[in-house]
Amino acid sequence: MKVVLGLLVLLSFVSCIEISDDITIHNDGSGTFRYKINLSASKIKVNSILALDSLDGKPIPSIAKISAKINEFVRILDAQNGISNVLVEENYTDYIFKLSCDFKNIKQLQDAIRLSIAQITDDKVTAPMDQYWLNWDGNMLVRNIPTYITQQIKSYKIQDLDLLKEGVYTSIARFDRPVASCQNKLSVISKNQMAVLVKTNTYALKENQHLLDNTIVLSPR
Repeated sequence: MKVVLGLLVLLSFVSCIEISDDITIHNDGSGTFRYKINLSASKIKVNSILALDSLDGKPIPSIAKISAKINEFVRILDAQNGISNVLVEENYTDYIFKLSCDFKNIKQLQDAIRLSIAQITDDKVTAPMDQYWLNWDGNMLVRNIPTYITQQIKSYKIQDLDLLKEGVYTSIARFDRPVASCQNKLSVISKNQMAVLVKTNTYALKENQHLLDNTIVLSPR
């Protein structure tokens, strides 16, 4: 638990951050999920923070402990039903981290991620197990950020709020057939109409966590 808290403290002091989630959903509901955190623009600051034992009274984990916790998460995730081909890339020179996995359906993906996070944190105050952030019915993808996540984001005391405007969050959804419509005004549909991108800066996302919410309707089969 201390390592996870330390990771949150570390991220809260790093304002220039690039995060992306990229999900491919096939017509049968299976697909691939990719997640990336890029702290390379703040690597000098990250190195200075990691050199400390604690910050604001909270422990800062070593690189060895961070790596161990990431690999524990990967091991647990890989053992979950409906999840396969779990891969992780850790770059502790530029502080770039990538995670990818295949899934049989959206519900199994979300259950697996949530269970894996719960096991590595040993958090007794668990998130409501009935709240999902993705729903797919074969023709429409609905993305809503759960209430417990928005409350956590609001509670983070981020340093240098203005610098958050330099950070970027990108969300991409890819499909096997064309997109007919999108609800989110920030949506950009690809030229082949098979993917949707939503991009915002991390400051705007902290102020309004629902900027990534979207309803994407696909063309009939």
